[in-house]
Amino acid sequence: MIVAGIDVGSKFTKVVLVNENREIIGTSNIRTGIDHQKTVEEALNEAFKSAGISKDDVDKFVATGFGKISVPFADSELTQVVAAGKGAYFVWPTVRTVIEVGAEESRAVRVDESGNIKDFALADKCAAGTGSFVDAMVRYLEVPLDEFGRMALEAKEEVPMNAQCVIFAESEVVSLLHSNVPKPEISRAIHGAIADRVASIARRIAIEDDILVIGGLANDIGFIDALKRELGAEVYVPDKFAPELVPALGAALSGL
Repeated sequence: MIVAGIDVGSKFTKVVLVNENREIIGTSNIRTGIDHQKTVEEALNEAFKSAGISKDDVDKFVATGFGKISVPFADSELTQVVAAGKGAYFVWPTVRTVIEVGAEESRAVRVDESGNIKDFALADKCAAGTGSFVDAMVRYLEVPLDEFGRMALEAKEEVPMNAQCVIFAESEVVSLLHSNVPKPEISRAIHGAIADRVASIARRIAIEDDILVIGGLANDIGFIDALKRELGAEVYVPDKFAPELVPALGAALSGL
């Protein structure tokens, strides 16, 4: 048996293929285009190619993500909260608190020792605690995305950043740049602001160790460092599986 988990996000569409032995046999991760259904087909074909199979070999399709409606052929749908919890528990069995930060949304999920959902909290409408916020800040700093996180670790001083809204934060970054504040200090301040907002979401549930961060922003070492400081606790990132693929994995596992 082969199940395809499809996570249609606002920025990227991810696919994970698993077999009846709960083994991951194929994955894909492509940018979500204007035509979501076309994007889903492209993501599936890329995953099929990596697994050496065809669509006819798949027994079940499970969709999740904000664009799951773009998968009309899906056999079932899974909420993003459940997908995050299931996937996180599979890659990190000792996890009890899952923090997911994607392009447009962030959420915190608490699971028990069997991986069942105990509680969850979602972000409000503001994008300040998401990957889109990072994208906006990177444009203003004019640095490559992969350097943005490392730059924060080079900061020698703390620079306060009070703005939590993306629009106001952009103005604050421009002001700091005009004041000749070094970019590493600005990067650290930005990451601190993001971590503060994400931590406030996580605190709505009873945080328990282990804390696992998934989603695209989990790849940003500056954010992970800031979140550790903000929570005053160890924070983990999947070490053998791409953190942004975890919800698609959870969707696939739910179909077995």
